[in-house]
Amino acid sequence: FVLFISVYLVLTGLPAIREIGLVEFLFGREWASTAAEPKFGILPFILTSVYGTAGAILIGVPIGLFCAIFLAKVAPPRLTAVVRPAVDLLAGIPSVVYGLVGMIVLVPAVREWFHLPDGASLFAAILVLAVMILPSIISVSETALKAVPPEYEEASLALGATHIETVFRVSVPAASSGIAAAVVLGIGRAIGEAMAVIMVAGNVANMPGLFQSVRFLTTAVSSEMAYASGLQRQALFSIALVLFLFIMLINIVLNTLLKRKKG
Repeated sequence: FVLFISVYLVLTGLPAIREIGLVEFLFGREWASTAAEPKFGILPFILTSVYGTAGAILIGVPIGLFCAIFLAKVAPPRLTAVVRPAVDLLAGIPSVVYGLVGMIVLVPAVREWFHLPDGASLFAAILVLAVMILPSIISVSETALKAVPPEYEEASLALGATHIETVFRVSVPAASSGIAAAVVLGIGRAIGEAMAVIMVAGNVANMPGLFQSVRFLTTAVSSEMAYASGLQRQALFSIALVLFLFIMLINIVLNTLLKRKKG
């Protein structure tokens, strides 16, 4: 299935890139697919996806990691029994619900906090994505921390280290590969999300600004595919191809770094 999807995206995405031009397609700053003289520059979408994913990771990873450490090494069993199902429930909430809550609660709040004409922005999308990646990061990181051999921690405690010192200087480094896998999953969830983002980001093809309405690569495809035809439809498949290659590149780089670290 992966091979089939890869071949299909390449075959459907390359014709538009050849017709538009690779440089104009990737580095063009204007997307006007329905204009009399259409333009198909996707640089705003690429930068928005990069900035949105990076912002979500910067917010979500520390919160998720500290929550995983708390659940695995600090929290009493009774509290863990309450928080753990809540994290699992957070993972089961559909993305459209996140988007709906963000649109009704977060977008008006951002508009009021920062005195903006419209709260639908990259900032709102980053906050929603940060919440959405938390369950993956917490769950995988907690599993990795619990898998650390108890002998490591016992040796650290025997040498006079406190419990907190042992957690951060022994347990977390020993579980670093699992934590890195959690980050990879978080990146994949953030960069591939469409429904929640389209409801809180404004869905306007602007160059990315923190408090501007923006459009991600995923939302660029989903918002126009229903009525697209001809070159416009082919360009949307080309965007999907770029997104596919982008995700593959991130996975290859992160897996390479993990293998080097293990070696």
